[in-house]
Amino acid sequence: MSRKNLSVTIKIPKFFRDKLKNKKINNIYKRFEKSLNINESFAVAVSGGPDSLALAFLAKIYSIKKRLLVKFFIVDHKLRSESTKEAKFVSLLLKKKLIESEILTWKGRKPVKNIQSEARIKRYELLFKQCEKFKIKNILLGHHQGDLFENFFIRFLRGSGLKGLISLDKRSKIQNKNILRPLIDQKKEDLVYISKKVFNFYVEDPTNLDEKFQRIRVRKLINELEKNGLNKEKFLQTIRNLKYSDNVVSFYVNENLKKNTFFSRKKNTLILNKFFFTQPYEVIFRALSESLKLVGKKYYSVRGKKLDKIINDIKNNPSLRSTLGGCIIEKVNETVIISKEY
Repeated sequence: MSRKNLSVTIKIPKFFRDKLKNKKINNIYKRFEKSLNINESFAVAVSGGPDSLALAFLAKIYSIKKRLLVKFFIVDHKLRSESTKEAKFVSLLLKKKLIESEILTWKGRKPVKNIQSEARIKRYELLFKQCEKFKIKNILLGHHQGDLFENFFIRFLRGSGLKGLISLDKRSKIQNKNILRPLIDQKKEDLVYISKKVFNFYVEDPTNLDEKFQRIRVRKLINELEKNGLNKEKFLQTIRNLKYSDNVVSFYVNENLKKNTFFSRKKNTLILNKFFFTQPYEVIFRALSESLKLVGKKYYSVRGKKLDKIINDIKNNPSLRSTLGGCIIEKVNETVIISKEY
């Protein structure tokens, strides 16, 4: 950038300047700016809920200040009859606040089971495809502090290990996309405050009262625990401590992948040598999970029980041919070859 360009004053539209005069909103924005801290183009997923509307507002200001390309995407899953109408309304609402957005529609047949999980996978597919068009590798999601707590308990009830318990991280990676959650340290009530003050509106998710969804039951459980003395600050510290431990395990997982595998991009084949399976079990488990995602080009990991079984089979059989996670797994002597299943 030239010296002349550097000297140009960044002009923030009056609408945003006026909102930032609100001390509470300004403090929330400062925390957001520090949390995001990137200098590359990014996309923002907007649903119309208070979290994502607050995210859209904060991200727009950030993009103006940093002079970055930003794209706002609304995913219409078409799982409810009113979803298209809501998506169009949210898009119009954003436009009135100087935020241009695009609606991405999930076309085709819809699932009858695991609906929320399947919808999440499809949402990523639509977002990733659109981001490729604009060469964007950073995607912002509106998860907040409350989601962090809920995720912990949901994973705990499922019997997840260390990685699962702290899986909702500020920064993660799916394939070649950076998933960023700059609101993960923000409280839900602060995001609701922004949505009311800036948009005077937000969509109420009709499933938020439906106890057939586990996350709603967990949310009520957390509320009861708070009434009975749960200290959220101490709970946050527990999650941070678990993340420090997870970082240690992740280091050895990466070392195992680096030293004991060979990846042929041309053939999309990964070769695991015999030392790959001499590491501590958690290191083997995670490294194999990452290997299957790499070759199978999947967004999500294979379920733990299936990974446990294939690891046991590999260790106890001199030869093996099996399929898992869109991959063919073959054991020849002491070498394991993972290739894409077509």
